[in-house]
Amino acid sequence: MSLFKKLFKKARDKESPKEERSKYLPEVPLPTDEKFTYNFRKNGGKFLYCENMEELDEAFDNILLENDWYEKDVYCTNQNLKSKFNSYNLKFVEKNSAIFFFSQCESLVADVGAILISSNQIKEKKLKELPDNFIIFATTSQLVDTIGEGLRKIKNSNKKSIPTNITTIKNFESKKENDFMTYGSSSKNLYLLLLEDL
Repeated sequence: MSLFKKLFKKARDKESPKEERSKYLPEVPLPTDEKFTYNFRKNGGKFLYCENMEELDEAFDNILLENDWYEKDVYCTNQNLKSKFNSYNLKFVEKNSAIFFFSQCESLVADVGAILISSNQIKEKKLKELPDNFIIFATTSQLVDTIGEGLRKIKNSNKKSIPTNITTIKNFESKKENDFMTYGSSSKNLYLLLLEDL
């Protein structure tokens, strides 16, 4: 390559500006998983992404160690979770005085970064009647874009008996509890164990 070509190439590289998007162009939508991650963290939630059950077990163990929750009462109504995590020396009870609530959920709502739950998980309890600490076990196939999509999913999977007491948890920081936009919603210290299943 000649000296001139090298010089002109460098000059052209410097001159070519990076493409900027016009402010009038519509926003490029984020994928559902990225949108959920962004909004969930913005709401103060903590989640641990796990590719397999070994990673999930390790993450669950780390949460228990970090918070000193071994040998404590755990509010859990799900028999599958009780049997899957029975080796952790936890006392599974259905009492409000338990140290944390351990459950699955209906959906993970990306556009607001919320957890959609129903009477399948919390029975007829209100969120404020449950412990302040939550550990939610979910899979990537439960990600939905909107609350409406999550509600349709509940309706389609429970055609014989649609669950009641459907609500979202989207406030994960106690300092936001006094914020006008979160008035009436209970703040929960929530850990999300997210297992890859797609």
